[in-house]
Amino acid sequence: MRLLHTMLRVGDLQRSIDFYTKVLGMQLLRTTERPDQKYSLAFVGYGTNPEHAEIELTYNWGVDKYEMGTAYGHIAIGVADAYASCELIRTNGGNVTREAGPVKGGTTVIAFVTDPDGYKIELIQRAGE
Repeated sequence: MRLLHTMLRVGDLQRSIDFYTKVLGMQLLRTTERPDQKYSLAFVGYGTNPEHAEIELTYNWGVDKYEMGTAYGHIAIGVADAYASCELIRTNGGNVTREAGPVKGGTTVIAFVTDPDGYKIELIQRAGE
């Protein structure tokens, strides 16, 4: 078994595509329109399956926002330099919600950003990313 993708429901598909591609540097991998079922999909990522997991952005027509609830945590992305990544994300219009720095009680450098729908994304500094 392997992780293929994570699905996020979004309120504006193009806004989310722009965030994940222009702010986080992912590629738009493919889109699907389902007019009979009234939804649209966009898959984004740093590569395609099977080598890389993807994010499936799902827009249910006519639904512009969702309640986050308390179960969702975050998606984690490995970065070479969390400090530089935060600056680049901020420059590209992204929302840094926790500046880069060591995790409490440890030495791993992390940061958090939030996408336009409120989903949290953790940046984890890792050599070789």
